[in-house]
Amino acid sequence: MVRCSDGTLYTGITNDLEKRIEAHNSGKTGARYTRSRRPVTLVYSEQAGSKAEAASLEYRIKKLPRAKKKELVKGQFKIMNGKL
Repeated sequence: MVRCSDGTLYTGITNDLEKRIEAHNSGKTGARYTRSRRPVTLVYSEQAGSKAEAASLEYRIKKLPRAKKKELVKGQFKIMNGKL
């Protein structure tokens, strides 16, 4: 999850975190949402065992209310055994 310059949070998946953050901050390969909200800063990451697991985790995080996402970033909200 990254924090955009306007304070919003963006969640996505990747298999190369450094490369993806760089893509969000420059060039045309970053998400359309983040292109107009640069720079972005990594605030939370979680390693998944497979692409399907990563997509499922991304989906569940995106469904969280903003307050819960903030708690997740601060470490006040935990993801235990792949469950929120």
